[in-house]
Amino acid sequence: MHFSPFYFNFEYLMWMLPGLVLALWAQYKVRSTYHSAMQVAAPLSGAGAARHVLDSAGLNDVQIEEIGGQLSDHYDPRHRVLRLSTDVYRNRTAAAVGIAAHEAGHALQHAFGYAPLAIRNAAVPVASFGSNAAILILLVGAVMNWFSLIVAGILLFSAVVFFQLVNLPVEFNASSRAKEQLVRLGILGDEQMAYVRKMLSAAALTYVAGTLQAILTLLYYVSVFAGGDRRD
Repeated sequence: MHFSPFYFNFEYLMWMLPGLVLALWAQYKVRSTYHSAMQVAAPLSGAGAARHVLDSAGLNDVQIEEIGGQLSDHYDPRHRVLRLSTDVYRNRTAAAVGIAAHEAGHALQHAFGYAPLAIRNAAVPVASFGSNAAILILLVGAVMNWFSLIVAGILLFSAVVFFQLVNLPVEFNASSRAKEQLVRLGILGDEQMAYVRKMLSAAALTYVAGTLQAILTLLYYVSVFAGGDRRD
């Protein structure tokens, strides 16, 4: 079984083209909707809105911390801490409130035992290792024509695809919870919510793009493995 380096690189780009196009479009939509929502005033800062959402759900013990970076916001389930970037933490805008509420949505998922979140968190170590190691293992297996190593690389990358698939409902649900809480608690009005919905929809598109890229990559690896004999 022989794998041409040119085929391995050029054909990979062809397989990935739909995912790359979608990813670029998603990034454009995120930046444009985020910029627009940052111009819309809100009655609370991101930190204030997150605190309101958490406290209304009885999650007074979940802490909120300010961190550096842009769009680096995340919820840490191990330490039960909501970490918000400076722009989100301090600003009183629809963008800041929407992002903070989305991350608070993850805290609600954690507190109320949302199963896909638990599965995603359990898959993180394997997926993180797989994303870094699978390509190297596959390249070594291809160069050495080592069948078992190629299979191991494909199986390892499958963990990345699994993580991405599980991550989709987790992110969609967090956004749904965020929008529901912002309306229920009266934090934002209809006009402000329109910007939040557009921004969160654009953010969701990035997760769809990431999932598509992972699936296409896995299918490409399988096609190279299955068709290797025909390229001798």
